[in-house]
Amino acid sequence: MILFPGSAVFHCREVFMKTYVQLLDLRDDPSLIAEYKRLHQSVWPEVIRSLRETGVIDMTIYCYGNRLVMVLKTEDHYQIDEAFQQYLNYDPACAAWEEKMDLYQMGLPGTPAGQKWVPMESCFDLSDYA
Repeated sequence: MILFPGSAVFHCREVFMKTYVQLLDLRDDPSLIAEYKRLHQSVWPEVIRSLRETGVIDMTIYCYGNRLVMVLKTEDHYQIDEAFQQYLNYDPACAAWEEKMDLYQMGLPGTPAGQKWVPMESCFDLSDYA
């Protein structure tokens, strides 16, 4: 390896991630949907910290009407059900945030009782085609 004056060497480790995609409906009320979006412009810092501490690398939520799609990129060891419980227990603010979100969120038709977000199944992945 040739190093030039002022150059630096960076060691990068390979990061393995899982991706989860989940669906949820918001209550079909334009004012509630607007409030939900507004709240997500300034998510509480305890919630952000807890998500990162439990293994979430990135999270994006998309909205179409009252339907939400969440794309969750996590560390490879992440187990969504266990991590959600860890998130809730990480800081009392996380449970309070989720309780507040219950005012806006509801499961899709056919979602089991007590569950809001439902997982989507991948049916195509371009990376499978070299």
